[in-house]
Amino acid sequence: MADLIDNVRANVADRADLPGMTLMEHLDELRKRLIRAVIALLCGFGVAYIFHVRLFGYIQKPLNDLGMKLAFTHPTDPLNLYIKTALVGGAIIASPFILYQLWLFISPGMYANEKRYVWPFMGSTVGLFLAGAWFGYRYILPGALSTLINGFGKGFQPIITIEDYTGFFLAIILGLGITFELPILIFFLSLFGIVDAKFLLKHIRYAVLIIFLITAIICPLPDPISMCIFASPMLVLYGLGVVIAVFVNPNRRKAKELKAS
Repeated sequence: MADLIDNVRANVADRADLPGMTLMEHLDELRKRLIRAVIALLCGFGVAYIFHVRLFGYIQKPLNDLGMKLAFTHPTDPLNLYIKTALVGGAIIASPFILYQLWLFISPGMYANEKRYVWPFMGSTVGLFLAGAWFGYRYILPGALSTLINGFGKGFQPIITIEDYTGFFLAIILGLGITFELPILIFFLSLFGIVDAKFLLKHIRYAVLIIFLITAIICPLPDPISMCIFASPMLVLYGLGVVIAVFVNPNRRKAKELKAS
């Protein structure tokens, strides 16, 4: 922890020469980026809602494979499902523009040579999220439903409501999509000099512990094998983050520039 605090202080001191902004300027910039992000989200929602029936088909498919259909207990449940589906789909459609607004907000605190990462950042962020969502949809969700319904629920009559299934579905899909962003988090921490590869390797035991704690919270199955399967891509992504930290850490870049000069 002391090493992390020292790295943060050193990074703040190192960036003291960058052009500064007042608090009101920061707030005004944040407001402008948020408004544009919300507009993009609403546009994406409109596009996704046009295809809400097809999107619902993808959500229903894991249950169709088990010969089941969703039930509802309130007249507005189907409408709420379509709205939630379109909202998530719209967020994915608008995500490149939203991420670009995020980049524009944080870019004033970066050096010119760091701003060249904008397109790799946007592409990898969207790609990793989609990869995590696909992994959850293709492997985790069907396996969890089969085990819970045909395994633990064998001998019972399942009645799966729209509200319960939607929460379960989004917890897996969005949870894995977000956890797959781990290399992006490490990228920024390394880019700003807060952590480096040595720090990440030194504290790998704590990282593994945190990963399995997160897995225990979001994994839909209680058995250790399922938790290990759930955690394995996160461990691989942490290793990828260590490799990224080697190349983007500012101390390494400065040493390389000095050697070249």
